Amino acid sequence: MYKILIADDHPLFREAITHVIRSHFEGSELIETEDLESTLSQAQSDDEIDLILLDLNMPGMQGLNGLITLRNEAPTIPVVIVSAEDDKQIVLQAITCGAVGFISKSSPRAQMTEALQQILNGNVYLPPDIIRQSTQDTRHKRRNASGAPEVPSELLMSLTRRQLLVLERMVKGESNKQIAYNLNIAETTVKAHVSAILSKLGVHNRVQAILAASDIDFSNYLRR
Repeated sequence: MYKILIADDHPLFREAITHVIRSHFEGSELIETEDLESTLSQAQSDDEIDLILLDLNMPGMQGLNGLITLRNEAPTIPVVIVSAEDDKQIVLQAITCGAVGFISKSSPRAQMTEALQQILNGNVYLPPDIIRQSTQDTRHKRRNASGAPEVPSELLMSLTRRQLLVLERMVKGESNKQIAYNLNIAETTVKAHVSAILSKLGVHNRVQAILAASDIDFSNYLRR
């Protein structure tokens, strides 16, 4: 079904995540590495890998530097950080550096399974508590700043009505498939809208767009 590389230097965690994957993604092929060097070698030699689950603290990583190196050397393989460190800034920095998701090692099994499914479906995943915390921080900053929105109104005005509807559903946490169903359009059309939204808002990925637009009153812009 999927070929997944588990890069972690703790055998017990590799065993645990292997059990989760085999239980919910039957037929998946799993590869294990325990340092950055072997992870890079495996990623460069196998172009059929669908996903890399990467620990930030295994040998050779040097934190996010290892992620950056891996993204540079194997840019076509999605990378998810799976780490015991779940500080909000580290999570957001990991996304900025090219990770498509961040899963805390303390996540309940069901949440970890849901996260993997979202990522394998082509979506970006962040822990719900991180999104809530970021939204609260954004609102706090607005109350203490000039009251200007996180996304300038002229950028929002540049979005078409359909793009606004897609962005609104992104903020609600819907996947591309869910958005396509709810708006009665093709999933490929949703992907095109998402790309256009990221470009117009000047953000690099889906998560940044969601965080930037998390407190927008879409009804004000959809009336036009």
